[in-house]
Amino acid sequence: MNGYGKKISLVVIRRLPRYYRYLAELLKQDIKRISSKELSERMNVTASQIRQDLNCFGGFGQQGYGYNVEELYNEIGAILGLRDGHKTIIAGAGHLGHALANHGGFEKRGFKLVAIFDNDKEKIGTTINGVMVYDIADMESYLKENPVTIGILAVPRTCTTEIADLMVKCGIKGLLNFSYMDLKVPENVIVENVHLTDSMMTLSYQLRENKNIGE
Repeated sequence: MNGYGKKISLVVIRRLPRYYRYLAELLKQDIKRISSKELSERMNVTASQIRQDLNCFGGFGQQGYGYNVEELYNEIGAILGLRDGHKTIIAGAGHLGHALANHGGFEKRGFKLVAIFDNDKEKIGTTINGVMVYDIADMESYLKENPVTIGILAVPRTCTTEIADLMVKCGIKGLLNFSYMDLKVPENVIVENVHLTDSMMTLSYQLRENKNIGE
């Protein structure tokens, strides 16, 4: 049970980060409150959908007032576990790992990138965005001394399973997998697969459909 008295659909959970981003923009604009209708117009979703999603967590708006932007932003951040300060590592310091390490969203969203691992001797001992690159052969000993919550897999497909198994063995409970390899993990470990080309192929299909409609 999740504390809300019912199982929340993963579809709803996947929409929460988008709400979080839009609310962050509203805060930057010094907007104090907003109605579901106004928020729906900004996000291009229905006001009914917004109310339904937020009601899964008890609801936060007041009739005739709308939502307190800062309060809702903080509540969604808490629901997403962003206050937990998840320590994170990246396996792979190639182009993808390098780009991920340079991504500015980690700290802003409550994720602390603490280490990067690679087997390239020229990269070991260097830093990327202030984070040390360690020898991947030392990953197990590092994780035993420095507990980490999330492991990001940015390594070749051929070694993904081995590294993922090692991460799980060392207590990592969440894996962000960029490898296009389907992983088998214990039930208490969560895997989020990121397939860029799948998204591009979906986009290709939509472009093709739009073209057909216009013909």
